[in-house]
Parts: sequence; structure tokens; C-alpha cells
Amino acid sequence: MREAGAQNLYLIKYGELTLKGGNRGSFERRLADNIRRQLADPKASLDRHKGRLYLRTGAEPQAVRRALAHTFGIVAFSEALQADKEMGAIREAALRLGQGLAAATGPRFKIEARRSDKSFPLDSYGIACDLGELLRTRLGLTVDLHHPDWVLNVEIRDRAYLYGPQSPAPGGLPLGSSGRGLLMLSGGIDSPVAGYLMGKRGLRVDAIYFHTPPYTSEQARDKVVALRRILSEYLLGMRLFVVPLTEVQMRIRERAPAEETTLLVRACMVKAAEAVALRGGYGCLISGESLGQVASQTLPALRFTGGFSSLPVLRPLIGMDKEEIVGLARRIGTFETSILPYPDCCALFAPAHPLVRPDHERMLASFAALDAEPLLEQALQGMERLE
Repeated sequence: MREAGAQNLYLIKYGELTLKGGNRGSFERRLADNIRRQLADPKASLDRHKGRLYLRTGAEPQAVRRALAHTFGIVAFSEALQADKEMGAIREAALRLGQGLAAATGPRFKIEARRSDKSFPLDSYGIACDLGELLRTRLGLTVDLHHPDWVLNVEIRDRAYLYGPQSPAPGGLPLGSSGRGLLMLSGGIDSPVAGYLMGKRGLRVDAIYFHTPPYTSEQARDKVVALRRILSEYLLGMRLFVVPLTEVQMRIRERAPAEETTLLVRACMVKAAEAVALRGGYGCLISGESLGQVASQTLPALRFTGGFSSLPVLRPLIGMDKEEIVGLARRIGTFETSILPYPDCCALFAPAHPLVRPDHERMLASFAALDAEPLLEQALQGMERLE
């Protein structure tokens, strides 16, 4: 459709940003900056106009589509043509676009027109009738209002914009518009989805992973690094803090009843993650917990483990079932990596009969008996930071 090297035009739509009040401009600027970072095209230009962004770039269309499809804040986008606001130019653009769409998709089409500029001589219905008749007679196509192969959209704004089928994007808020959070990332299915969902709410997300060599393998660590790489496409990069937790894990096995092991390990992880978050200026922790999914995710268990952080612990999956979580993991591309058979330390050291309704005071006493703080500080000193 375009000559190689030409500046292609993309019309970008965003959703809830249009509901913002006086600070809407800051959200739009943040979104535009994120698009530029995703594209890495110094010559790309972005114009904002009444609920739309217009991107002009010479980057390869496939790379542009991938970048926009991974950008939070965008609801949909489409490659577009721009024309002067007069019917001769609009008809010429419609013929050009319609010919390509018909060849790629099929002969049945529909015109949808919107006229924001009420001074334009034809109303929306008149524009649709005019262009529908043009494509029917000149290209031999068939108007089908109910089951079209494709829809040609026409918007009359500062200029005329014409575009075909729209590609979906994740929506939400622009990354970085809601602060920064630290994700407790394991190698499982849930936590990567939790990180994605909080990125969608505008949080810049980095991650912390707890490694227990030699009980957890290097393949388990590599799996988490791979998950970080997948999430980075949505999160514009992600720091990963790798904390060695072997000594802490051994102390828990030595001093605590087996049924308390999972909760005590989880408490130590939360405490260590809080320390990293406070030192790094993060505003919250993010967890992949879902209410009642496993023994450590009952209300009493969540009360105990969550109490080891003075920061909010955000749990975006809390009301979701496993089927919903797996569906999201498949959609964002983390599922196949998450199910690789390299378990993390929580799975390896899980007791046969974990506590489901732990007594809060008893668990606090068990944690105090660990004298875990020196070991946690030692673990943090050995932390590895991957950019």
C-alpha cells in the first residue's frame, strides 16, 4: 500500500484517557512518550487532536504494529490515509484504500463516516452514500451493511482521515502514570500476569525473584529471566533483582514445623521485597496471589504474610479463577514459559499438609523464633541486579 521508506500514518485511539479532566494532557503526553520509546524511531512524529493520536513513521509496518499492540493506554490502532477536506481528495483516498482492502479481505464492504467538523458540506450519511456508490461502481464491490468483509472508516476532523480494520491494543493507562511497583516474580503462571495487569494500570514495574541454589536449578532462574524478557515488551524494560534465599530457607526447615514452612518462607520474601522496594523508591509490592487458590492464599494466610510489608501489597488476581488467569497468560505470551518444568523454591519446599487457617499470634511467634533478620540482610547483600 505504501512505497518503501515512506512515512506511514497510523491513527491511534485511546479509551479511558478521554475521561480524564484537567490532567488529561499529562496522560496523553506520557502515552506519546511511551510510543516513541517502543518504536525507537527518532524521526517518528506524533500529533494529538481530540481523542486521537496520529503517528507518522518510516519504521517497518510489522514493527509498528507490534509496538502499538504492546503499549498500555492504546485501545485500537489502524494504518490510515490523510486527505484534504474536500470530496475529490477523499474519493481518491477511498479508492486507493478500498482497492487494497478488497484484494486482501473480500468484495463486501461498509462505509462508516463521522463528521466532527460540522461545516463540512456533507453529513455522515451523505459521505457514506457517496463513497459507497463510488467503490461499488468503480471497483465492482458490494455494499453489505450487516456482514461486510471489511469496513472503511472516514473521519472528518482538521483533515479527512480514512482507515480500514482496527487492530486491538491492551488499553488501560500509560505506563508510568501511576508510579512504580515491585513485582514478586516466580516462575509460575500467576505472577507474570499480575505484573502485566498492574502495568496496564499505569505502574512502572520491576521484579524481584528469590533463588535457592542448589535446591532450585539454573533453569528455574533462566525461566524467570525469560519471563522478564516477555513482560518487558509491555513494560518498556524491567529490572530484575535476584535474591539468594538458601540460608533463610534452611533456617526455616531447622526451626519451624513443616506445616508452617510455606507461610514463613512467604513472610521472609515479603519482608525482603519490602526492603528492596523502600531502598529503590517503589510505592508498592505486587503479588500474583488469588484468594483461596492454594493454602497460602486464604484470608488468614494473606493477613499474616501481607503484614510484613509497610507498603501496599497489590493483588490484581485476587478475585480471578485459574482458568481466567491461564487465558490471560496465553494472550500475553507468558504461559508456555511459565509451565516449563523447573519449579521455584516455594514448590520444592512445600509441605504435604500446609496450614489453611493459621493462628495469627502463633505464626508471629514462629517467625520471631527464626531470628531471620540477619540472614535476610545477608541475602540482600548478595542480591544480583539485572537491567
